[in-house]
Amino acid sequence: MVKFSKKIQTMDHSPIRKFYKYADEAKKKGKKVYHLNIGQPDIKTPSVFMDAIKSFDKDIIEYMPSQGINDLIAQIRNYYERHDVYFDNNDIIITHGGSEALTFTLLCITNEGDEVIVPEPYYSNYNIFIKGTGAKIVPITTYAENGFHFADEEEIVRRITKRTKAILLTNPGNPTGTVLTMKEMRMIADIAKQHDIFIISDEVYREFVYDDSPVTSFGQLPDVTDRVVLIDSISKRFSACGARIGALLTKNQELLDHVMKLCQGRLSCSTLDMIGATELYKLPPSYFDEVKEEYEKRRNIVYDILSKVEGVVCRKPSGAFYLTAKLPVADAEEFLIWMLTSFDVDNETVMFAPVEGFYETPGLGKNEIRIAYVLNEKDLRRAMEILKAGLEKYVSLTTI
Repeated sequence: MVKFSKKIQTMDHSPIRKFYKYADEAKKKGKKVYHLNIGQPDIKTPSVFMDAIKSFDKDIIEYMPSQGINDLIAQIRNYYERHDVYFDNNDIIITHGGSEALTFTLLCITNEGDEVIVPEPYYSNYNIFIKGTGAKIVPITTYAENGFHFADEEEIVRRITKRTKAILLTNPGNPTGTVLTMKEMRMIADIAKQHDIFIISDEVYREFVYDDSPVTSFGQLPDVTDRVVLIDSISKRFSACGARIGALLTKNQELLDHVMKLCQGRLSCSTLDMIGATELYKLPPSYFDEVKEEYEKRRNIVYDILSKVEGVVCRKPSGAFYLTAKLPVADAEEFLIWMLTSFDVDNETVMFAPVEGFYETPGLGKNEIRIAYVLNEKDLRRAMEILKAGLEKYVSLTTI
């Protein structure tokens, strides 16, 4: 019998998508399902993206340079300058989404058995990206009670070994919405310098920081530019998830040279999507102000309703468009299945993401859920009221 690789066998299926069969069955029965389970924004993709593609008038869609088209690279550089982060054009590589940027980075810096420190709960696909290289995740466990903050020097340092190659983090965080302060970032940078490891900072939610807090980036720390790798994408920032355009940015020229080998192997990113993305990066800062204001309103709706349910533990998230909360249930997966199969309010129910699959440590997150507040205010408020009613009903049934 043919055998499969150990790498693929260590990976898990998506902890989000495996519950779709229950949602599909509910819909077949005529129920409306509000989807709070996946980070697919409902914000309209700016029309400049479509307009740019429609105006494409060449006879052949040719391969583009493996690094990406010059116009897009220049616009991304200009975008970063507005945030006091300075790159040259040759510091930027366009990728098939942030996922490819992460995968290529990890392929270049890790060997079989190497270690990457990751705060948990983490974006579940990190499991695939890291284990696909033969490396392993070394988790830093965070907790709902303190807002899932992890930037504690002792907690990070005691996990560093001779096999440690990087610390990988999302800032603002997915699934927690936690935002690092500049003081916390400075501490992480000092640790990386002292122990000679990379900082891979996934910053795809950079603009979505609330309560008048400043936008920060590891790219703003000039003394660690040789070991900082920024991962970026148009997916969330411009609500263009299906375009699959991301970027890898670093001042480490040796890393860029190695990444370019992989880019040349996959030839080039989509010509039309890069043309559309170029126009997105030309949008004025006011675009982000309006979108951020919308998400902040939604965050407040989710937090205000959920935090009033007895037994729920959650802190108001500072960024991204996610909230992770601990529920007064034994198993969030069982609660989700019950919501989709056995509960509704006027034939409507809710789907969220159980968080157990976002942890590396077995058994953690079993009673936690992630809510993606990606619906309009009216639908989101309705969904949260249904979730609140369902949770209260479920708790009453399971505590009898």
